[in-house]
Amino acid sequence: MSETPVATATEEKTADLAPTLKAILAQKVGMTRIYDAHGNAIPVTVLQAGPCLVTQVILPQKNGYSAIQVAFGEVRAKSVNKPYAGIFKKANAAPARWLREFRTDKASTFQVGQALKVDAFAAGDFVDVFGTSKGKGFAGAMKRHNFHGGPSTHGQSDRARAPGSSGSNTFPARVYKGKRFPGHMGSERVTVQHLEVVQVIPDKDLMLIRGAVPGTIECLLTIRETVKRIKKRTIHAPEPGKKEKKKEAAAAKAASPAAAKPKAAK
Repeated sequence: MSETPVATATEEKTADLAPTLKAILAQKVGMTRIYDAHGNAIPVTVLQAGPCLVTQVILPQKNGYSAIQVAFGEVRAKSVNKPYAGIFKKANAAPARWLREFRTDKASTFQVGQALKVDAFAAGDFVDVFGTSKGKGFAGAMKRHNFHGGPSTHGQSDRARAPGSSGSNTFPARVYKGKRFPGHMGSERVTVQHLEVVQVIPDKDLMLIRGAVPGTIECLLTIRETVKRIKKRTIHAPEPGKKEKKKEAAAAKAASPAAAKPKAAK
């Protein structure tokens, strides 16, 4: 009689572990502040991060590179065109607003239908955030390129915010490419590197990141583990003011042995 192999506890635990990737799609909720244990105010951006459903596993044998395709955001089914509807139907997933790819060498370890969640990150991690900046429309040279402007004296009433001379001398007598002129400002791809994850709230799929990120409210953001390695900043307790210093000095003086010793009679 042959015995049926029984899986050990270690094997069962390993089978339950799903591959994780420190990358996720998110929407910007807004900015606020929180306070640390020392009472320091920390400006944070609140992000609705994930869950992102894996809709396709891309392998080098067929596509030439290794990646996973994920879906994020809610959208009505009739708002999805036929090519995207076919992707969701093949993955047996509900229609989503965005589809993006994450390059990873471990794509073969993922499965269609698996979810990337915010709990892959933890407080203290550093991430890079990719997004589209706010569109400012047509802007002048001072606003767009931080020019200081011309003199506002000696009759230059209409030249204060002008960009100044734009061409070269008699030869070659032309405007070089890349000259900073007025034009369309914003609405471009922006990457902010090495932002600290202050807090992660897995049950609400929220992530709090120190500082500002590009884009407007409800815009799409891509978050990945940072490629920079910078020494982590140390947060110190706020220094005491003059009143606190006087109180501490008075308390130390009162507690000293010299202050407790009675004065000798004359």
